[in-house]
Amino acid sequence: MMPRLLQDWVTAQADTRPERVAVVSRSTRLTYGQIDALSNQLARLLRARGCRRGDRVALLVPKSPIAIVALLGIYKADAIYVPLDPSSPASRLRKILDSCENRWVLAAAPVAGLLNEIVRDDHGRQRMSIGWLDTAPPDAASFPVEFTFEDVAACDAAPVACGNQPDDPAHILFTSGSTGTPKGVVISHASVIHSIEWAARYFAMDASDRVSLHSPLHFDLSFFDIFGAAAAGAEVHLVSPELNVLPGTLADFIRAAGLTRWFSVPSVLNYMAKFDAVKPHDFPALRHLLWAGEVLPTPTLIYWMQRLPHVTFTNLYGPTETTIVSSYYTVPECPSNPQAAIPIGAACSGEELLVLNESLQPLPPGEIGDLYIGGVGLAREYWRDPGRTAAAFLPHPHVPAERVYRTGDLARVGDAGLVYFLGRSDTQIKSRGYRIELGEVEVAVNAVAGVQESAVVAINTEGFEGAVICCAYVPAAGKDLTPVTLRRDLSRLLPAYMLPARWLAFEHFPRNANGKTDRPTLKEIFEDRFGAHAAHTAQLA
Repeated sequence: MMPRLLQDWVTAQADTRPERVAVVSRSTRLTYGQIDALSNQLARLLRARGCRRGDRVALLVPKSPIAIVALLGIYKADAIYVPLDPSSPASRLRKILDSCENRWVLAAAPVAGLLNEIVRDDHGRQRMSIGWLDTAPPDAASFPVEFTFEDVAACDAAPVACGNQPDDPAHILFTSGSTGTPKGVVISHASVIHSIEWAARYFAMDASDRVSLHSPLHFDLSFFDIFGAAAAGAEVHLVSPELNVLPGTLADFIRAAGLTRWFSVPSVLNYMAKFDAVKPHDFPALRHLLWAGEVLPTPTLIYWMQRLPHVTFTNLYGPTETTIVSSYYTVPECPSNPQAAIPIGAACSGEELLVLNESLQPLPPGEIGDLYIGGVGLAREYWRDPGRTAAAFLPHPHVPAERVYRTGDLARVGDAGLVYFLGRSDTQIKSRGYRIELGEVEVAVNAVAGVQESAVVAINTEGFEGAVICCAYVPAAGKDLTPVTLRRDLSRLLPAYMLPARWLAFEHFPRNANGKTDRPTLKEIFEDRFGAHAAHTAQLA
């Protein structure tokens, strides 16, 4: 069936096969019938307590079955889902909530302390309603809650009539912003549905699949896993974040769950390869391995393909602004050359990849240009930010009334029309699958007391992170700043994945001919000091 709204897939599965398992997390297994009923109850309660169509409802819940139920309930209440990262500092989450002007936060343990920091205004007054998705609020909480999970369970589980339309916003995903303020990408139900429909067809997904949900819920890849499984009536298995640092245990998880499809950022695959966690002919149930979010080193791909000859490997590409994925490339055979580049491939159905010059004219094959994306996957806008929207979403140079998205990536067209990603054209990087604006990190560093000046650059390494964030700083006169104290103070402003891993202190920065900070020279200093294999921090006075 082609659904009108994202939750329709779950409802259809609940109508036809309610006892089929939908979500698995450790010992918890919820069926399609259960998650449909629970999300109906939550939607009904949200509406009864004043939630209206188009309201933004934030979700501050660790990845769990109840989090899946909550996002479905938000959709069924005709609201807009705003996922919050429980590992982010309170200051960043407050910026997101301020931007959304949301009236609701749904939360559950163990985030009570963090929640208490973000729901109050400057005068200490609680500024939004809280739905606590546990049976009772935590004893230490000093905030009143609108309802608990017991109230949800007491509601009618009958279907809820929805007024939203396919082109209405489904969710707002906040990405790193160069000004220090996160950008809210508004994605419609129709855009996600189109992406999932393409994937379900291309990957021949069916009810026998057991799909990984490795990505955090605030990451757009999570929708691919959740709704790809729902469209097929398959099981989605939640991967605990702590497994990312335990490559052997992560391999055990894939085996024990009998996963048929694995989808993650390449850094996870690279990490498992570094520790040789994959046995020859391992994971016998696995049929398809997918990656997106950053470049997978070809030697790592060779490692995996040699050990898993029964598995199909596909590289997916797409910024958040173009709804999960925009292009694909299924690797036909194990590369023989570890230096061979793997393309991001061809555009998915309904999408368009364009490699253009500065005048937005197409470049011939082999020439490097800026990568633009057009088609059905384009986000509606940046939330209430017409300036950023106009700068990133441009009129299509060849198709009247259509738009293209400026990705900020460099690319070229190669053999058979396949597109190759060649890096960033600005200060945005990908690290461990996260898209990070170095400018946002720099704004935060400059806000730390005792910092006179800072510059943030990135260097490539062979480690787990891929691109590593490096911070050069000049302490203010009389201030004794160390990487330890800077990192501690910065952790109150930025999530862990955005914290610099390399630090160098300077008396003054090198300058270019225009008197500006010479960032290329700073980058060379970091590369010389740390190199591709370094794993420690240091100072340079």
